[in-house]
Amino acid sequence: MARITRKELKSDKFALEVEHSLSFFEEHRKEIVRYGGIAIAVVLVVFAILGYRGRQQAAREQALGRAIQIQEVPVGQPGPNGSSSFPTQQAKDDVALKAFGDVKNKYAGSDEAEIADYYMASIHADQGNLAEAEKGFQEVAKNGNARYASLAKLSLAEVYFGEGKNDVAEKTLRDLAAHPTVFVSAEQANLALARGIMRAKPAEARSLLDSLKNKSGAVSQAAVTLYGQLPR
Repeated sequence: MARITRKELKSDKFALEVEHSLSFFEEHRKEIVRYGGIAIAVVLVVFAILGYRGRQQAAREQALGRAIQIQEVPVGQPGPNGSSSFPTQQAKDDVALKAFGDVKNKYAGSDEAEIADYYMASIHADQGNLAEAEKGFQEVAKNGNARYASLAKLSLAEVYFGEGKNDVAEKTLRDLAAHPTVFVSAEQANLALARGIMRAKPAEARSLLDSLKNKSGAVSQAAVTLYGQLPR
């Protein structure tokens, strides 16, 4: 079975390639910077830092922030400035899963717990453990609020495609396109759908991309990129 990476789960689904994503980052730069050097590829998963108000949430924020920082530590030799690193990806994954698991268990029912659950599912997907990834994304999709659930469903659809559950993946993405949220637009869902079906249903994929090519900004760019990958 093909290995699904976090890059595929977040970037190839074009979760970063829609205009509202870029606007989100610009509007909430201060909240994001508060957590340290978080890569933009992770920003959409950390969206719960948005509404944080009040000291009672500080412990949850800090616990999640520490877990995210672990996830961002590189693998390999320490940098010339003595920056931290993990000797292997497995060593990093073990520590990250423990940190996110602690957040999930200690702050069950909170936004931070939902984000932690999403991260854990992404790590499992990156490891090729699609069964655990599916379970984690399903939990967020089922129990999270509409915004978090939509992002989990977007990733879940990619896992379904990786497992060969194309019909379920298509159904999930069509539902997302019909019920967009602030974090997953109809355009995002349709881009992911076109990408997932382009081999089996090239005509439909082409039709979806035709409707997106003339959109403004990053949506159009993503559609054009996918258009070039359509079977000839």
